[in-house]
Amino acid sequence: MIWTNLDSVYFIGAGGIGMSALARYFLSQGKEVAGYDRTSTTLTDKLIREGIDIHFEDRSVLIPDAFRNPDRTLVIYTPAVPENHQQLNYFRKRGFRIIKRSVALGEVFNTGRGIGVAGTHGKTSISTMLAHILHVSTLGCNAFLGGISKNTGSNLYLDPASKVIIAEADEFDRSFLTLFPEIAVVSSMDADHLDIYHTKENIKKGFESFIAQIRDKGKLIHKYGLTPRVPNHVERYTYSVNHPEADYHIASVESQGLGSIFTMVTPDTIIPGIQLGIPGLLNVENALASIAVAHQLGIAPEIIARALSDYQGVERRFDLQVVHRDRVYIDDYAHHPEEIRAFLTSVRNLFPGKKLTGIFQPHLFSRTRDFAVEFAKSLELLDVLILMEIYPAREEPIPGVSASMIFDRVKMKEKMLVSREQLLRVIKEQDPVLLVTMGAGDINQFVAPLREWYGRK
Repeated sequence: MIWTNLDSVYFIGAGGIGMSALARYFLSQGKEVAGYDRTSTTLTDKLIREGIDIHFEDRSVLIPDAFRNPDRTLVIYTPAVPENHQQLNYFRKRGFRIIKRSVALGEVFNTGRGIGVAGTHGKTSISTMLAHILHVSTLGCNAFLGGISKNTGSNLYLDPASKVIIAEADEFDRSFLTLFPEIAVVSSMDADHLDIYHTKENIKKGFESFIAQIRDKGKLIHKYGLTPRVPNHVERYTYSVNHPEADYHIASVESQGLGSIFTMVTPDTIIPGIQLGIPGLLNVENALASIAVAHQLGIAPEIIARALSDYQGVERRFDLQVVHRDRVYIDDYAHHPEEIRAFLTSVRNLFPGKKLTGIFQPHLFSRTRDFAVEFAKSLELLDVLILMEIYPAREEPIPGVSASMIFDRVKMKEKMLVSREQLLRVIKEQDPVLLVTMGAGDINQFVAPLREWYGRK
């Protein structure tokens, strides 16, 4: 156990997906855990039931007495918290040790056999698949996930007997530079977070800095076609669903229900008949990355295949909400143009010929400004677009930036820009046969009402 001199850990932004995994971890280590979040959610409700004291008002008087000793309390905060946050400044003025989520994760991760999964998209699906494979194997793992595993209902895997620690290596704010992995995965290096990196070349350099931190004689597994600079002390392997030149590739793949069955070629063996019950070719690609890591860790092919056959997926990642003969509704976290393109292409392939209606909520003013053209092009894969206003998250509004920047560029007849209040009414009027929701903001709050309405039809 690390931080043995601490009694308590306080989280500012406790309900975030990355923060909540750490909160659960510290609770498992016997620490008192409490914190603040801006809004109550299903996840914060679960944390409270698990024994974590969370409140939703930024008032320092609400900090419990057990968390007021600077020598015995660690404070962890998310970068999304504003500088004028009362509780954050309470701790600052009194000399508490205050660290970002990424630093806390790094201090845990670097004590074990770290596996860092990086990429501008694909991190959560790859990490969760890999955690499930290792959990089924005798190797076991501890894993900090950026989504809720549908196999466990949690974003944290714990195995005190295992030295393996899986974590998503997040490029935002260069957070992944706190991680020094034994094995690293890089799924993609698309332009994103230009408010931090400014150029695509700088993003690539950021990923290369992360790769340079792989431990001596460590391994890098990246998608075929990426061209990062790799230091001499690191072994490199590639994976691809399309390119047989990759070290890990597909020999054959076919649909099986809404999932897939495929044969995979590794550097030293062939694994036939891998069944993946979740839909989409992009998930087959994610599976390749997780299989490659498991294979490098020495897990037997039959264990890998058995684990993936009962893998159920991640909430909000190609998440089938309603599947009737004449009605389908899928929810996804896609919030970058490339993610949207990959997701919608997979939906098209899975349900050919069906009229595809999509609801999209842009995430961040800066991302909307930087990629309005790319968003419009990806969204043109839809037949009908229902566009919501921007979810600001950590950002203040940027003058002249709104969802209209995307809307006006989308070249399609059936499109509409709607408010939150209008959304459910519009969907009921449209009555789509194939519906998808996309976005990383609070669009998830509409998933249950939409699923319930579809379920009654």
